[in-house]
Amino acid sequence: MQLRNLVLAVALAAAGTAAAQTFPRPAEFYFDADANAAQPIEPVKESGEAAMAKLLAIIERDPRAREEAAQLAHLAMEAGRDEVGRALYQRALTGIDARDAIWRPIKWNQGWDLYRAGDAQGALQAWHELVTSRGVTASWMPHTLALALWSVDRKDEAVQWYAAAVRTEPQQWRDTSRYDVLLADWTPSERARLAEVHAAWAADPPAYP
Repeated sequence: MQLRNLVLAVALAAAGTAAAQTFPRPAEFYFDADANAAQPIEPVKESGEAAMAKLLAIIERDPRAREEAAQLAHLAMEAGRDEVGRALYQRALTGIDARDAIWRPIKWNQGWDLYRAGDAQGALQAWHELVTSRGVTASWMPHTLALALWSVDRKDEAVQWYAAAVRTEPQQWRDTSRYDVLLADWTPSERARLAEVHAAWAADPPAYP
């Protein structure tokens, strides 16, 4: 499929996307590393225009070059070419499902790129698929979902998820003093937003269950 047509298809799909996803109630603890998901996708080690040119050449030759499509999607969205990035993510995900090893890291990275493009609802949709695809209680989930839920004004749910982070690692999440270390790959504005969730949690910590 030509990239132009794929961009159009993604735009039409986005227009019909369902409303907010319903998340399961947070589990008590989230200790799973889920290292296969929570990682960058970088089959090409070059950077900038050199990386984009190499990746484009690869995916034009091989429609099954999913890692390369996902990396190019990330670079496109990082450069502000959101529609191209969304289309490339769609291409990377075409023909695979949660049973494929590459599916989880693609969905995880897609979620972050959507969030950083200003589409917190789209990020929630991507991460919802990860949360519900299998019974993994991944350590990245509580604080990441708290951030995204807060960003779409689902504040009670955000606090519930933040509470799960505190239950799991109280020394890390009970206050905000270690955010720079724990969330080193987050932007300052993302850490500041999570601090808002923390303040709401601290004002009225929810009980479990």
